[in-house]
Amino acid sequence: MTDAQEHPLAAAIKPLLDAVGATPLDPAEARPDDVVLEWEGVQAVAVRLPHLSSALDRLLAETTRQFGGRPLSELDRLEKQRVVALLEERGAFTVRHGVETVASALGVSRFTVYNYLNRQA
Repeated sequence: MTDAQEHPLAAAIKPLLDAVGATPLDPAEARPDDVVLEWEGVQAVAVRLPHLSSALDRLLAETTRQFGGRPLSELDRLEKQRVVALLEERGAFTVRHGVETVASALGVSRFTVYNYLNRQA
């Protein structure tokens, strides 16, 4: 894609697309499930959203960056509780096997993640 990537709208939304793992495309390449954005009545860029299966991986990677880039399993208990609270806010536990995946990343048991979640209530 050349023209769509050079479009000012594509440049403006690039940080958002990067954050959610979406891919910009030329509108001519759009599939029915892509989102086509218009600029002044003309199709400017199509956005292909990522599969839900990779969403939790992206959330964990972003959370790792937010906590200094150290593996989440090396965080102390209070930091791990903050990670769980942050992931809960972002919907990480609505994904199938979310608790298990987060527990593995934190180096704790599922039971511990559930305890962290219950502490928030």
